[in-house]
Formats: sequence, C-alpha cells, structure tokens
Amino acid sequence: MYKFILASQSPRRRELLKMLGIEFDIKVSNCEEIITSSEPAQVTMELAKQKALAVANELVKQRAFETEIADVRAASDTKNEENIIIIGADTVVAADGEILGKPKDKDDARRMINKISGTSHQVYTGVTVLIKKNGKWEDISFSESTDVSFYPVSDEEIRTYIASCEPMDKAGSYGIQGAWGAYVKGIRGDYNNVVGLPVARLIYETKKLGM
Repeated sequence: MYKFILASQSPRRRELLKMLGIEFDIKVSNCEEIITSSEPAQVTMELAKQKALAVANELVKQRAFETEIADVRAASDTKNEENIIIIGADTVVAADGEILGKPKDKDDARRMINKISGTSHQVYTGVTVLIKKNGKWEDISFSESTDVSFYPVSDEEIRTYIASCEPMDKAGSYGIQGAWGAYVKGIRGDYNNVVGLPVARLIYETKKLGM
C-alpha cells in the first residue's frame, strides 16, 4: 500500500486528485521558490520539484525527531516511509513570451486579463512525483501544456470579474472552472491541466515508477 501526499494547498488540485479514487494527505511546502529558467515548462518543473522535495525533507526531519524521543509507535512505522509518494505541482500561464503567475494585486490582474483577452495563450503545469526506494528518493518530473483561447471581453466584464476576487489566487488571473470559463473560445489539450493537475499524464508517468 502506498501513502500519497499532495504538496499543495490548491483546492482544485485536491479535487482532481480525488478523481483517481485514492486517499492522500496534504502537506503544504513553504520553501523559497527559486527559478533558474525563463522557459515556462522548465519553470513549472523546477517549482514542482522544489515543493515536493521540501515536503520530503520535512518528513525526514519529522522521522528523526520521532526516533530521538523514542516514540515506539513511530519507530515501528519507519519502514512505511518506503511507500510514501509525494506529488508536487505548479501552474503558470504564458502569453506572448511572458510568464503569468498569480497577480500581485487587482491592477496586475487587470493587466493579465487584458493581455489574454481575445487571443490565445498556453497553460503549463509542472509535476514532480517522489517515491522513496532503497533509502533514496526517486523522482519523475514532467510538464504538460494546453492551448487556451478567449473571446474578446469588455472592460466592464473585466472589472466585474476582478471585483469578485476570484482571479487573485490563480495563475494568469483566471480560473477556467469558474466564472471566466464563460469566455473560453477553445481548448487544445488537457482541460484538467488548465485547472491545475494533468491527472491522465500523472497516471501514465507514475507507471514508470512501477506503481
């Protein structure tokens, strides 16, 4: 039996992972995000791996502490660490060569939405899957891309959407599963990838880890 951990506080990723019919815990990584690339796919993979590794490191520290205080029950469960699988993910929007993450404020959200209104852009989600085997963490990292196009949108519609505060915690300042989904003209690729987790690709890739 595997124990799954989702290294993300995103409610959208939580719902998508539930689609797989597995039980999992949520441990939010508070690591400092370090980007060394300007290429969207690489950026998302870097951040996804950093999140997953941060949670893995916290688990190692927790195990060490439990052992130090001689918690017999925790010590007896140490072998189960070999069956832990950690999933980290990160999503960005890319438009005209610019990476659009979460908006800093409402003005930034308005700028992003104006940029993608009436045109096409790409949504990238990077995923890292960590599993501990023979005392070492093994990983698979990948990035999925989906093309999304929107109809032109009026200034009033943009103001109304921003006033709802819905775009403030979303890459590119919109959630395709929310109110802004009404303006979608077309999608080429995985819809779930735009929401925040390409579950079909996740299943395919985890098979490479022997799951």
